[in-house]
Amino acid sequence: MSNDAIDLLIKRELPAAVRGDRDAYGRIVVASQNAVTAVALAITRDVPASEDIAQEAFLSAWHHLPRLKNPSSFLPWLRQITRNLAHDHLRGRRNRMLDGDAAELAIQHAADPDGCPLQQALDAERDAVAADLISELPEDSREALLLYYREGQSSKQVAMLLGLSDAAVRKRLSRARQSVREDLLARFGEFARSSAPSAAFAVGVTAALGISKPAAAAGLGIATKSIAGSLFARFALGIAGAAAGGLLGGLVAAWFARGIILDYAADEHERSALLRFSRRYIGLSLAMIVAIIATHALLRDPASTFIAISVALLAMNWQLLVILPRLMNPLLARDARQDPVGAGQRMLAYRLTWGRTGVLMSNIVVIGSLVIAHLHLA
Repeated sequence: MSNDAIDLLIKRELPAAVRGDRDAYGRIVVASQNAVTAVALAITRDVPASEDIAQEAFLSAWHHLPRLKNPSSFLPWLRQITRNLAHDHLRGRRNRMLDGDAAELAIQHAADPDGCPLQQALDAERDAVAADLISELPEDSREALLLYYREGQSSKQVAMLLGLSDAAVRKRLSRARQSVREDLLARFGEFARSSAPSAAFAVGVTAALGISKPAAAAGLGIATKSIAGSLFARFALGIAGAAAGGLLGGLVAAWFARGIILDYAADEHERSALLRFSRRYIGLSLAMIVAIIATHALLRDPASTFIAISVALLAMNWQLLVILPRLMNPLLARDARQDPVGAGQRMLAYRLTWGRTGVLMSNIVVIGSLVIAHLHLA
């Protein structure tokens, strides 16, 4: 999309977005997501963190759109919100100690020999390479160069998105080329393009808009401000968010409860079968969460959203109530024969996590979340 087209789109869609039109704001997100994530990435040098910050910036802007008096000020305002959030992130990361759930998760990953070390190594290498590549650039050239490669190497496009003159952008690009080796610059160009946010980014932002109109238009006042700092709180108030949140909770529980079923394995063959089931179940859970969010965001139809939620629940229940018992029943029977005393305690843990009791509790959590969300939105 050309710079004139982006500018025209923002001016055309912003009035509707201020009135609470999520689709109009979603189109603005699509047009400007490269710029916002580039601003955050240039500061944080962390791709996942930059997308989280960009998403929070878009949501913060959405809730405060009525404050914006001039549509032409939208992009400068949004960039400043992003920069503030990115610097807050860096300060928080320096000052934050690892504790609570974060510490437990870190310990779990360190202690779990089945935690896919190859993927962890690849992720760590990718993050380190990203940080090194960005660090090699002059600080004032990082945003411009990231956007230059993401926006088809158009300096005019970069100038419009960053609120600079074309001459200023060209000067920053020239400074970067002079200070960085040619091979490193080529690697940076590939990194910039590959790390650009996908269509799923805009879908996620638009889905998170679902619980309210911008603050003044909806008349939410202080109540809206109190939740503006939390992406999860805003999203969890929606029907799709409630269902996805319930499934996500079950997914996290399944991850940490894998050891309960793996302890029943007597040999590598049984262990491999249980690991395959666990990974398939977790992968299916993630797919169902994405399907619910995408259905809600794209179709905007409550009936379609509830169908997606119903299909997700059926798929998860089938895995736990039909597929898993076929694997576990022989192992449970063997355990009862070999150790009748200890088997009762192990069976209780199994029932509360993977068995019928655990399934019932998971369904109650998901359905209860839906009821609460429905009552809140009614």
